[in-house]
Parts: sequence; structure tokens; C-alpha cells
Amino acid sequence: MLLATLHPALCHGLSRVGAVAPGYRADCVLLDDLGSVRASLVVKDGRVVAVDGVAAPFEVAPAPAWVRDSVRIAPLPPGAFRLEQRGQRVRAVGLVRDQIWTEHLVLAPSVSDGQVVADPDRDLAKIAVVERHHATGRIGLGLVRGFGLRRGAMATTVAHDAHNIVAVGMSDEDLVSCVERLARIGGGIAIYEDGTLRAELALPIAGLMSEEPAGAVVERLDELHSVVRGLGSTLAAPFMTLSFLALSVIPELKITDRGLVDVERFELVPFDA
Repeated sequence: MLLATLHPALCHGLSRVGAVAPGYRADCVLLDDLGSVRASLVVKDGRVVAVDGVAAPFEVAPAPAWVRDSVRIAPLPPGAFRLEQRGQRVRAVGLVRDQIWTEHLVLAPSVSDGQVVADPDRDLAKIAVVERHHATGRIGLGLVRGFGLRRGAMATTVAHDAHNIVAVGMSDEDLVSCVERLARIGGGIAIYEDGTLRAELALPIAGLMSEEPAGAVVERLDELHSVVRGLGSTLAAPFMTLSFLALSVIPELKITDRGLVDVERFELVPFDA
């Protein structure tokens, strides 16, 4: 215990923590065994806060008004997610399964009527990042390979680190519907298919947190995962994967509201290669 708790506390200059001793803060976790690492009892500041994985009731202060209504986007113009073909080769974000780093792909796009389009047969979806804090109207656009979507679109306001709206889909119309829905509900996750809202999870606190009990949120996430699987995706964590595609510090290629980012060169790069 000394190596795991007290020594780190001493190293970081944290007094009265890290040991079970008189005058120390009673922060303790009781494990059934070291194999499963399952906490049967959690004590914080001398008070039992969880037993057998269930949190004890506790008072919660209401969220202040300033952390609500945080999704402020400019009106989406017609063709907001249109990608015109300019060259024969384009950059695309390549997912690496079960990882948050990506590949920097260069490929020939699928084109229809002079527009770069999503292509389910090539596992190429459109991806967009919409600035949602100051309604600047900035939108970054690109392609991503690896979601496995055959139709529909999904979007979330949980998008590290700027937490803009990040959306991926096979249809521009469904992408628009997802983004506009998130603006109406104050953030969260939304899934559309053929113009119909299939499922959503509202996260009205800063677009990041729910006011519902944890169990209810887990149930809703399970529902959302099921809907996305029905749209073709085989990813274990599609929303977590989506949220990290806007994190422009993890190689190789990411996307922000200012466009594609070559993380290894640490600079914005054009869609056309």
C-alpha cells in the first residue's frame, strides 16, 4: 500500500492522504480480490459513497444557467457539406480499429455530378466538424474510412478537445439533420436515417453531460450503439471513435472546424492531395 498510495502522495506534496492513519483523509476502496479489481465498498472523506457498484444517494447542486444552451451554430447554408471535386486524389482519415490514432490516406474519391460523395462500397463516409461555441460558421470537411456505415449519419458534441460538433455519415441531408438537432437539444448525440431521427441522447450541460441517472444514460447509449450497428457499423465504440477524430494532437490525420490537420507536420492541409 505504501508504494501505491503513500509514496505517490508524498512525491506530489499531498499531505494527509495516501495512508490509513490518524488525521489522514479516509478515502478507501475495498476490493473483493486483486484479479477482478471489483470495488465492493468505496469510502470518501469517511463516508460510504458506493456499495457493490451502486452509488449511494447524494445531493446534487443544480447546474448553473451559464453551462446550458452551449450549442450555438450559424445557420447551415445550402450545400453546407458539399465537397467539390478539384483533383484526382484527396486526403482521407483512416481509422485504426480500437485505436484513437489514425492513418493519413491518399486516395481517388468517389464522385457524382462533380461532387465528392460518400461511398458505402468503399467504406468512405463524409466527416464534418462544425464550430458550435461562437456561431462562426466554420465547418471542416473531409472523408473517413473505417466506420462501416451503409446509410444514415451520426453526430456528437463530445469531441475532444474543443468539443465542437463532429458528424459522420453517408448522406448530406442526414448530416444536416444531426447537426441541427444537436443545436436544438443543447448538445449530445443524434442519429438520423433518411431524414428520420432514429435515436438521441441529450447532454444539455455544456453539451457534454446528462442530468439523468448513470444507469439511464448507459441504457440509452446501448440503444444508440444498437442503432448504429443497424446502419452497418461494426465498431465497438463508434461515438468514442468519432469524438477523438477532432483531437488534432494524435497522429496521423485529424479534422477540426478549420479543416484537415496533418498532426506529424502539425499544420492544416488541403483536402486535395
